[in-house]
Amino acid sequence: MTAVITRPEALLYDGVEWDYDKIKRVYDAVEHIALKEMGLDVYPNQIEVITAEQMLDAYSSIGMPLMYKHWSFGKHFARDEMMYRKGYRGLAYEIVINSSPCISYIMEENTMTMQTLVIAHAAFGHNHFFKNNQLFQQWTDAEGILDYLEFAKTYISHCEERYGHAAVERVLDAAHALMSQGVHKYPKKRSDLRTEQRRERERQEYQDQTFNDLWRTVPKPAAGQRPSKSVSERKKLLGLPEENILYFLEKKAPRLEHWQRELLRIVRHISQYFYPQKQTKVMNEGCATYVHYQIMSRLHETGQISEGAFLEFLHSHTSVVFQPEFDDKRFSGLNPYALGFAMMQDIARIAETPTDEDRQWFPDLAGRGDGMAAVREAWANFRDESFVLQYLSPHLMRKLKLFSVRDDAEDPYLLVDHIHNERGYRDIRKKLARQYDLGYLEPDIQIVDVDLAGDRKLILQHRVTNGVLLDEGDAKAVLRHIANLWGYEVQLIEVSAISEAILKEHAVTAPSGIGVV
Repeated sequence: MTAVITRPEALLYDGVEWDYDKIKRVYDAVEHIALKEMGLDVYPNQIEVITAEQMLDAYSSIGMPLMYKHWSFGKHFARDEMMYRKGYRGLAYEIVINSSPCISYIMEENTMTMQTLVIAHAAFGHNHFFKNNQLFQQWTDAEGILDYLEFAKTYISHCEERYGHAAVERVLDAAHALMSQGVHKYPKKRSDLRTEQRRERERQEYQDQTFNDLWRTVPKPAAGQRPSKSVSERKKLLGLPEENILYFLEKKAPRLEHWQRELLRIVRHISQYFYPQKQTKVMNEGCATYVHYQIMSRLHETGQISEGAFLEFLHSHTSVVFQPEFDDKRFSGLNPYALGFAMMQDIARIAETPTDEDRQWFPDLAGRGDGMAAVREAWANFRDESFVLQYLSPHLMRKLKLFSVRDDAEDPYLLVDHIHNERGYRDIRKKLARQYDLGYLEPDIQIVDVDLAGDRKLILQHRVTNGVLLDEGDAKAVLRHIANLWGYEVQLIEVSAISEAILKEHAVTAPSGIGVV
């Protein structure tokens, strides 16, 4: 390898200290490589320098600026700060927000080389992925999220002043417990968060104009005075089964006040905003890591950063993509940075210098000649599960030493059932892809029935896969939150996804039958 000789006057910076002029020079150089040479397409960038304490604060509020207040955020802040001060954990070099403009937070404790790395990684790698991946285009409103968060923070603050902290906290506690079950998982019209703000103002204005206190004195008919519809009729009217539990409670819970429904709507929209990120961890981090590696390497090749700066970068980069062996105490599964980065490099290799094996496995990709175009296409059109199924090659499986182990609870031994052969490669790829399938990882829980004209008992069903039942304590705790919102009894039935046989039942009655009011 030929060493690159750099001249001090050609360097973007010299030494470890940073200032805003150096960051501007670095940003311009990184932007040129990203847009002109790599063909990236990004939202406008907004880069903010923050302290370690501000980074911890961002951790606690799930990385979002303008986040509303909740006790759990303070709990997370106290825990993370204690661990950081005692040296048990480090801090991320950056946090990036999927918004337009795309906001990248960089720490003031970083060296100038790390600031350069972070700008390449977050402001261009993650930014390009946010803007171009079809899941983010389909599910998130990057232009409206910051305004919506400001609205949510203000609205919740007003609710606390009007109804009390305890009442608001009870609703938010319940909504947070249901965030994973508060998303639409199939394509619908993308949320327009600015429109949601306008609709809430219109709803409130309409309520203020039409409110008449006399309506509360009108006697309500007893449940037995109205005939219950058949199961099929009421399911059709209520749109059951419904997997978005927060949405159903927001729309149908009998005893919730208007402001409580709005709190559920706020939490639901935020949960939906994060839904694509849960499905693209490997791809998103792989994209950003591949981009920063290409940009930093290019800055070094062109003599814009020194040998020392490049070695500092390589030390950080190799730490990020380090993959512990299975018998290492640090092993906790596949590192998404390592797998994502390796797959991006492999896609470029197959496109530019394929082997005969690559041509057999990837006839449409092998030898197409433009590796950067190939990875951009992958970034745009896949999520983790389909990305692994489409692109994980036998070459990379051998390099990462992947094999499949069957772990049967009734068998005292582990069995290696898939190895590096034709059938084994396909089965390994299929099993690894399943580990990133949210439909397989998260419990399939749906609201299946409720008789609003009868006892109003809400019935949920959990379709059990691989015999994995819900934890008894966690299930009861979450059911209590649902019962608080619903105001009546809630029952959860766990059934086998294969035989439909009932495996377990849980039931909770709302305290005093008064919901959260």
